[in-house]
Amino acid sequence: MNKLQRLTNAPGSSPDKALGPGRVLLAAPRGWCAGVDRAVMAVGKALEQYGAPIYVRKQIVHNKYVVQTLEQKGAVFVDETEEVPEGSIVVFSAHGVAPSVHVEAAAGNLAAIDATCPLVTKVHREAKRFSEEDYDILLVGHEGHEEVIGTIGVAPDRIHLVDGAEGVASVQVRDESKVVWLSQTTLSVDEAMATVGELKKRFPLLVSPPSDDICYATQNRQAAVRELAPEADLLIVVGSRNSSNSVRLVEVGLEYGATAAHLVDFADEIDDAWLEGARTVGLTSGASVPEVLVDGVLEFLAARGYTDVKTVRTAEEHVQFSLPKELRRDLRAEAASDPSARADRQAVPGGSS
Repeated sequence: MNKLQRLTNAPGSSPDKALGPGRVLLAAPRGWCAGVDRAVMAVGKALEQYGAPIYVRKQIVHNKYVVQTLEQKGAVFVDETEEVPEGSIVVFSAHGVAPSVHVEAAAGNLAAIDATCPLVTKVHREAKRFSEEDYDILLVGHEGHEEVIGTIGVAPDRIHLVDGAEGVASVQVRDESKVVWLSQTTLSVDEAMATVGELKKRFPLLVSPPSDDICYATQNRQAAVRELAPEADLLIVVGSRNSSNSVRLVEVGLEYGATAAHLVDFADEIDDAWLEGARTVGLTSGASVPEVLVDGVLEFLAARGYTDVKTVRTAEEHVQFSLPKELRRDLRAEAASDPSARADRQAVPGGSS
């Protein structure tokens, strides 16, 4: 069975009796990261502060449940800035946008709230700096991903996308002595480093970024899966199919020893047939997944005899990001006029239990 087949979901069914007893290895860290918390809270606070509708360019994060929940509260998701009515409020997603999108928003008299993850913003700053220093920038990432599109837009004349090691041979640069690599933040660490290794063979003077571009949360979630995968007869990753980091967790699990692995948005997508012969189930979730969805899978498994749950923890996370400056400004103004306004609106906790 290949990876694509293992990614295929089938609808679940209710068994007549429990399939267990069995155990669950629950990855930690898992789920929401600080950047996702910040972006989702930005939309929620904007709805509270300004009222519906609040427009969001692209999915605020790549998770079906989160998008549906925010839609129910009054968020309107659009694909392009031009779809937002003139004079409205628009939130830019956690994946980041090209500078041209900010120009479009200003031209439409839109009040923009930039919820780009600060770690993505760091990559944008690196791209801008290296472009100004006249480097060719080799961006390791997946074609068509929103984060990649936004990063390329920072310096489109200088950035060359390298989508996997097989793309290295076709890269053309102006000066092989002035080449730097950057990375999409949600890649598999192993995948990114394999591509970088091939790039270094081709360009011996290749410069590395001043700090690792793959985000701490992506790395931590992959490390937890690598730890539990060798013992997992089945790995279940909770996450949406358009979530790059969630898809990577499935691939990492298979690479590091899980017998089978599946990606699901909700517990009811689990097929009982997957559990046949599985004494140990590994469970994790992508960085854009709320914990309530993991709880749903744990309940599903418990009903089938998987009641022994052991947490496999490989890191602690205590990262916090402030809300976008546009929101902080207006929330401060509200707090100044209303002393009872909550002081905890300024920071967002990151990580999972």
